[in-house]
Amino acid sequence: MNIKELKKKCHKLIDNIDDPSLLENFYELLKIRSSSSDGHLWNTLSKKEREKLLLAFEESEDPNNLKSHEKMKNKFRNLLFRKS
Repeated sequence: MNIKELKKKCHKLIDNIDDPSLLENFYELLKIRSSSSDGHLWNTLSKKEREKLLLAFEESEDPNNLKSHEKMKNKFRNLLFRKS
């Protein structure tokens, strides 16, 4: 697939997404990836870390596996704002 076809497919995919959160995540991912060297972060991960990350990504495709940002903030509030 050439770059023109790939861009066309990406645009079509984006045009069909109506979830603002998903679009924001997609945008942030593209922004980060376009400003970093290819594979830099990925190459710092061990094989086990890469496998875990790929599994987490796959599991995130199911909305039933997702938790809201607010719920996670509340869960970790004590850790984040713990006094020393």
